[in-house]
Amino acid sequence: MAVLLIGEVTDGALSVDATAKAVMAVKSLGDVTVLCAGATAKAAADEAAKIDGVSKVLCAEDAALGHRLAEPTADLIVSLAGDYTHIAAPGTTDAKNVMPRVAALLDAMVISEVTAVIDADTFERPIYAGNAIQTVKSSDAKKVMTIRTAGFDAAAMGGSAAVENIGSAGNPGLSEWIEDKVAASDRPELTSAGVVVSGGRGVGSEADFALIEALADKLNAAVGASRAAVDSGYAPNDWQVGQTGKVVAPDLYVAIGISGAIQHLAGMKDSKIIVAINKDEEAPIFQVADFGLVADLFDAVPELASKL
Repeated sequence: MAVLLIGEVTDGALSVDATAKAVMAVKSLGDVTVLCAGATAKAAADEAAKIDGVSKVLCAEDAALGHRLAEPTADLIVSLAGDYTHIAAPGTTDAKNVMPRVAALLDAMVISEVTAVIDADTFERPIYAGNAIQTVKSSDAKKVMTIRTAGFDAAAMGGSAAVENIGSAGNPGLSEWIEDKVAASDRPELTSAGVVVSGGRGVGSEADFALIEALADKLNAAVGASRAAVDSGYAPNDWQVGQTGKVVAPDLYVAIGISGAIQHLAGMKDSKIIVAINKDEEAPIFQVADFGLVADLFDAVPELASKL
């Protein structure tokens, strides 16, 4: 058996955390080849070669593979699929765009958000907002899957895999890039941060969300938000943590003014330590919190920030 793992490459740089965790998830399935694709991918490929457990790295550089267009990337993966029994990717935004297309072109099912590999045909994934674990057994000749990396440790660095340059499969011309609008931030990336500070509807306004950001900056943390906070316009969409947002598992998760709806818990309940601040002592968030403070966040958060 052999695995083709799609490396997470953005603007020519490899997301080492997401890729290394995906390597850890799939390395029991056979030799792992990492594909780094993009308009520029050489630096990403060299970085992927250092991950323990990677046997080979394929580097595909082509303008058609830039700007995160899904169709040229999917065509490239399918053109390489013949040598592999498993095709996997970290469960990122890009993978959720690309992998269903790969599965369709290969006439296979896509197994999303894998949290455990039982054997070559059998996998576990969460359903019902993480309240149940589904065991999936696939009879497809090629298994196409995304990995929920939050549940895995990152593979160590120190490998020295060979890097092979390959061509692209061409551009099917089904979509085109117009422009990128990227929010610049000095904070850690939400899905890989060691500390996350999140605010909910209880924060009350976009202006008051500055309290959450100030505490996050004290802790060198990423900022998250509940769906209620995002829907209310207090925080941008890319901060959303939960079933319909991002899944995180930091060492420390601080939930402020978040009641703890089941959809939010699905995105953060695997955090190592959970701290909750809420004035409602009956809030469901306290059922999963390691430390809970029943207090008005407008008193507690500034005091906590000043002490830090």
